[in-house]
Amino acid sequence: MDPSLLIGILLAFGGLYAMISLEGAHVSALLLPAPMVLVFGATIAIGIAGGTLSDAAGALRALPRAFRGLGGSTKDLIDKVVHYAEIARMQGLLALESAVADEKDPFLRQALQNIADGTDADDLRVLMEDQVATTASQRRTAARFYSTLGGYAPTVGIVGTVVSLTHVLEKLDQPDTLGPLIAAAFVATLWGLLSANFIWLPIGSRLQRLAEIEVDRMTLLTEGMLAVQSGSPPHLVEERLRALAPESVAKGGKRKEKSPQRADERA
Repeated sequence: MDPSLLIGILLAFGGLYAMISLEGAHVSALLLPAPMVLVFGATIAIGIAGGTLSDAAGALRALPRAFRGLGGSTKDLIDKVVHYAEIARMQGLLALESAVADEKDPFLRQALQNIADGTDADDLRVLMEDQVATTASQRRTAARFYSTLGGYAPTVGIVGTVVSLTHVLEKLDQPDTLGPLIAAAFVATLWGLLSANFIWLPIGSRLQRLAEIEVDRMTLLTEGMLAVQSGSPPHLVEERLRALAPESVAKGGKRKEKSPQRADERA
């Protein structure tokens, strides 16, 4: 789990709370139900209106992933593919079928099944690349939904402020109430800016970044499983994947040999 989004949002609101406290104000002055209902409700409604219901549903399903992050690591994936390369090298491609049931990654599990079934290399590449493209499109749609909310929210906040100021103008004959009413009117603009920059835009950016990492990993798995299918030696598969991986992973050191016999076979 990578809690960077949660940490960042909490720190942002913590900074806001510190500013409010240092100025001697009260948080309750900002927690006004009317502007918050307008800003959050109308922003989400407009976001749904700007796309399809399936887009909104997909964005909702993607929200936990934004806070949770991606499981596993690129290094673990490399080690797993190298392990499959060792099995294929020693026992043949058909032996990979026994690993299908234990593989939790659906993308990798499908690749193992296709290899065990004898799928042609060109067909396997097309299948895996199509899956990568489909996943990338789905992830981008979810990220774009939240980024779009971040664009709508400030404008919705301004609408709320204009509505409140219209109400203020009706109270000009009550000058004692004008100060609090005007202050309350600008809370809508504040929540529009806060929700955009503290919530919606960070979630959109986070999902976009996670999508990039996921697509990179799937691309790496594609090249790795094609190398396994072609019968490449495990150490060459490992070197190939480390060359495709980020620099921090590539410098993580090579995988240790499990036995002297396997090392001899690689040589």
